[in-house]
Amino acid sequence: AMDPQQRVMLQVTWEALENAGQTDSALHDSRTGVFLGMGNADYSRLVFADPAAADVSAATGNQFSVAAGRISYLLGIRGPSMVVDTACSSSLVALHLAVNSLRRGECDLAVVGGVNLILSPEMHINFCQAQMLSVDGRCKTFDAAADGYGRSEGCAAIVIKRADDARRDGDRIFACVRGTAVNQDGHSAGLTAPNGVAQESVILEALSDAGVAASEISYVEAHGTGD
Repeated sequence: AMDPQQRVMLQVTWEALENAGQTDSALHDSRTGVFLGMGNADYSRLVFADPAAADVSAATGNQFSVAAGRISYLLGIRGPSMVVDTACSSSLVALHLAVNSLRRGECDLAVVGGVNLILSPEMHINFCQAQMLSVDGRCKTFDAAADGYGRSEGCAAIVIKRADDARRDGDRIFACVRGTAVNQDGHSAGLTAPNGVAQESVILEALSDAGVAASEISYVEAHGTGD
């Protein structure tokens, strides 16, 4: 009774490691960390709807922490291994933690990933009742007509390491993470409502961490919940 999110995360992690030129034999006993974003418990609700019918692997198969732990176990890696649930920002917060872990020397390589599969209608119905979802399924971010967001499914993983190590090892480098930052909205118009001042603050913190001026930014990718 393994949550399909765990299975898909395993597959995509393997693909990411292959793409990064990392072999399982070289990874064994290495200080490689696993940092995942995950927060959907749809499958768990289905499995435990009838506890008597759940098999002996149901508990580990549906625990968020095991999604990361299973990857570490199968690869025999010994770096930090954790799952983060901060709703929509989960995988980016996982990246922040992985970057800091590399900076502190806790690990020498890190897998960062995120997964979301919609497997049961209960949460979707509840979000509709709470008027959190857009009627037409479009976020319409930065638009006065925004009326909610659209849910989706996906799974992704990347492999990161310190830049000097990547250059030394002759790795193919797709991008460089210059800086990251995390905060919380604190008090706002509502529990799920954004706080513009707090969001401005975390952007400035990320720029400061990266040593980059706002005027140097040429491309911005944003997550929009359509609030």
